[in-house]
Amino acid sequence: MILQLQIRKAEPADLETIVEFNAQLARETEGRTLEAATLREGVAQVLADPAKGFYWVVEIKGQIVGQLLLTYEWSDWRNGWFWWIQSVYVRQEWRGRGVFTELYGFVEQEASSRPDVCGLRLYVEEDNARARQTYERLGMKPTSYQVYEADFRTTDRGEPADLFRPAKHRTPRR
Repeated sequence: MILQLQIRKAEPADLETIVEFNAQLARETEGRTLEAATLREGVAQVLADPAKGFYWVVEIKGQIVGQLLLTYEWSDWRNGWFWWIQSVYVRQEWRGRGVFTELYGFVEQEASSRPDVCGLRLYVEEDNARARQTYERLGMKPTSYQVYEADFRTTDRGEPADLFRPAKHRTPRR
């Protein structure tokens, strides 16, 4: 089946759909419930400021059925930008029908046509075998890197951090 789809940059009017998709993505992939106001403001920030990144959405018959977010990382080693693919979501009823394949192909073509972009990267939940298979089928390869983070907005249990508690300072060892 050939999909009649349109890929376009997201607009401020797409805010609620993107918020809904991101909330669903967190539930499905990590079993997390995101704080709605924080999520909405985070998406709004991206839609208002291209320096933070930009969303691409896929429409079929006027309905948004998929999305991804691109953010940037400068590579001094390659003298170019990596585009980080994040917040990938396709509505359940459209999965397995080529929506993400088309979206990824579009983004890959956009990135590879720009001399300032040196590659695409993404991270994937380690237990998400279906996503890993999809990315590998599209030609992406796992790297030798692992992602580490110090998340100042959640606790170890994934709960929102108390932003008003005093920071713990460690005394350096001598």
